[in-house]
Amino acid sequence: MTIDTPKPTTGHEQRVARTVVIRPRRSASLAAITEIYEFRQLFVRFAKRDIILRYRQTALGVVWVILQPLLGAGVLSFVFGSVANLPAPAGIPYFVFAYFGFLGFGAMSGTFTKAAESVRANAAMVTKIFFPRAILPMATCGSTAVDFAVSLGLGIILLLVTGVALTPRILLTPLVFLMALLVGLGPGLVAAALMVRYRDVQYIVPVGVQMFLFASPVAYQFSTVPGSVRPWLRLNPGVGVLEAIRWCALGTSEIDRVAVVVSLAVGLVGAVAGLAYFTSKEQGFADVI
Repeated sequence: MTIDTPKPTTGHEQRVARTVVIRPRRSASLAAITEIYEFRQLFVRFAKRDIILRYRQTALGVVWVILQPLLGAGVLSFVFGSVANLPAPAGIPYFVFAYFGFLGFGAMSGTFTKAAESVRANAAMVTKIFFPRAILPMATCGSTAVDFAVSLGLGIILLLVTGVALTPRILLTPLVFLMALLVGLGPGLVAAALMVRYRDVQYIVPVGVQMFLFASPVAYQFSTVPGSVRPWLRLNPGVGVLEAIRWCALGTSEIDRVAVVVSLAVGLVGAVAGLAYFTSKEQGFADVI
């Protein structure tokens, strides 16, 4: 009986086994942001996927993106413009005034609702593949940006048709949109993390959006609010966004600078705090989703 003995291996043939250990982050830090940047190609793919599904899986497609702000502005015009007889700025039709208010509100609420549902909607992916989970809610901003761009184009057409003069301020509208993203993204990240464990959040989100609609000057001018109420209403980050978008698009001379600063500050702090909370909870998503 012969026994085959293993041949000696050279140094080049020897392989050293390496073990890579992936540990969850305990808190949001610069490392978390760096990790998201390293997965930027995946971020772009998720954003493109959301945009494609946004228009492919609807019967009306892009038409719905146009109808939504038109219908919203129409309802607000009838209820608040005709029935309640609320005034619009001089020289601006109430429908146009309500349209741009609904446009700013839609950017904030759309960012919030899409981000809140993003993790739960991708449950199968979360349980099988490793990637920074924060990419999911943040990538939804791509479809919100497309919706905003389409609605803004329609809004410019409305301005031309109704005879409202365009001003160079319209070029600043994308900056207002970025502020709206920050306002909606922070709470959206918190809601996305909570919705993984608590299914009740999916019912709270639409109720919160409705309350936010009536608490924001979407259908009325902030300048018409009684002086004793304005300091409290300025704490609503949506006020500054709506004031800014109307100042840019409609050329109104009045703008509450304090409200704009509050919206920007709350948006930045909220986005950072939302990311911190989300990353502190994402290590348990795969176990409970």
